[in-house]
Amino acid sequence: MSKDLDSLNVKITLVKSLIGTKRSHRATVRGLGLRRINSSRVVKMTPAIQGMISKVNYLLKCEG
Repeated sequence: MSKDLDSLNVKITLVKSLIGTKRSHRATVRGLGLRRINSSRVVKMTPAIQGMISKVNYLLKCEG
């Protein structure tokens, strides 16, 4: 069973400010490697990353 590596990667972008969000949500965004608005990162989709993205999905834009 071989999967294409591109399908396992997702590009996440922080599109909303962290001001006024919960401390745990700010920590989750930092854990994803995002620092400021419009910062992007390509991460490998794992169950842990998927859970982090779903926790702060209102702050992010996901592609791929």
